[in-house]
Amino acid sequence: MSIALSTLKAVCAAVAVLFVLAQPAAAQLSFKPTADAVHEDQLLKALKEGDKITGRITIPDPMARSLIQPAGKDWRDFQRHTLPVIGGVAILGMLALLTIFLMVRGRIRVEHGFSGIKILRFASFERFTHWLTASCFIILALSGLNISFGRILILPIFGAEAFSTLTAWGKIAHNYLAFPFMLGLVIMFLIWVKDNIPGKLDLVWIRKGGGMLKNGEHPPAKRFNAGQKGIFWMVIIGGLLMSVSGWFMLFPYIPANVTALQFWTVIHAIIAVLFIAGILAHIYIGTVGMEGAFDAMGTGEVDLNWAKEHHSLWVEEEQAKGRAPDTGSPRAMPAE
Repeated sequence: MSIALSTLKAVCAAVAVLFVLAQPAAAQLSFKPTADAVHEDQLLKALKEGDKITGRITIPDPMARSLIQPAGKDWRDFQRHTLPVIGGVAILGMLALLTIFLMVRGRIRVEHGFSGIKILRFASFERFTHWLTASCFIILALSGLNISFGRILILPIFGAEAFSTLTAWGKIAHNYLAFPFMLGLVIMFLIWVKDNIPGKLDLVWIRKGGGMLKNGEHPPAKRFNAGQKGIFWMVIIGGLLMSVSGWFMLFPYIPANVTALQFWTVIHAIIAVLFIAGILAHIYIGTVGMEGAFDAMGTGEVDLNWAKEHHSLWVEEEQAKGRAPDTGSPRAMPAE
């Protein structure tokens, strides 16, 4: 019995030794890291879903499944290389054009001088809506430009600590001021769309350059001329695209797709820089570019001579309604 037990132990020991000695060879034979053994292409095909490589997850966020997304490289290249070119050409190009226009044309003056008689152009609620939307837009634009270009322009000047603080507060402002901006867009559309429908009269205004190219050629216009209508529709359409794309960025689980989210960030960025460039022209005309224009959104009242020169048909309508004095042809305010 003892002999049989000793023999069994010896056999088991021998089998164990052979098993241990055989492990390296088996491992080398079965897991040799060659293309034939690994079959990487088969693994990638098994994991591929659409145009990206996905994995398995246990959390509810489907976008977390993305492991490799080739489109991400194109998106990164756009943010780092293409967007700065588009932004530079649009914004800096507009500033250059406005500077040249001011140097060549000069400020657009009231040809017959101020009459001293005021006419109400925008009521208090209209001005509130305008300044609500405009102030939100300015902060959104500055904070958005910082997000896109701050690393290049601001970080080297102010340092990492100041840049990080500015960016953190800018991001909060950008996220929350988007909502009153969208509210302002809706109100602006509702109260002004009836006066901004394009018509044949606008073609005359465009052919004559809106009277901005030289003195003495102010084409007739109603409450809003063709240029102002263009700004209105730029704000409404551009604001709508900014709002939709921004909504997806605020709530990225809505598209539930990384590629779709990257698409909307590109749309948001392109529309933003074009939007800013267009608003720069609007700000120029409403302040430095045209004498007396700022009063329309400043106090709400404009000089009667200014109104007759730039919106003659609207003045006639207001006079017919008894909202403006009928003083005949434009006259200058007598010197004191």
